[in-house]
Amino acid sequence: MYGVMAEFDSVQALVDASTQAVAAGYTVMEAYSPIPVEELNDIIHKKRTKLSRFVLVGGLSGMAAGFSLQYWASVIEYPMNIGGRPFFSWPAFIPITFEGMVLGAAYSAVFGLIAICGLPLLYHPVFNTPGFERATLNGFFLCIEAKDPQYDAAKATTLLKSIGATAVNEISE
Repeated sequence: MYGVMAEFDSVQALVDASTQAVAAGYTVMEAYSPIPVEELNDIIHKKRTKLSRFVLVGGLSGMAAGFSLQYWASVIEYPMNIGGRPFFSWPAFIPITFEGMVLGAAYSAVFGLIAICGLPLLYHPVFNTPGFERATLNGFFLCIEAKDPQYDAAKATTLLKSIGATAVNEISE
């Protein structure tokens, strides 16, 4: 068993249903909607991802790599006295250091997002729900997952029907 999926007619019905499901004690839920609904993140207790940390580490690594490469090239490997400047003339290193930071942050953002989302995800149990293809057009779905400590399929189904779901389906793995 993966969980119980309920379909709703509107965004407001989905928001009200998720509020009532949280009030009933359910904590492991997922909502599917064709449009972004900001209230759902607060209601379902979605935490911030670690992506910003990945981007920060990637940016700092790219910055350090760009600066180190320039330092190594102009001070250690091939020192040249041009115009009486010192070998370590750091103001000239700033543009490449900045570009290395941007490149490192961009790569870590892309690959970090792929890792966090678990992509490529070719199959998910919710795809077997009848009518779920409308989740990208005009369907609003709320799934109470079986991982929830208070999960009971009969109670969850009764709750979702009483809230006003148009259809409630059990999802198997």
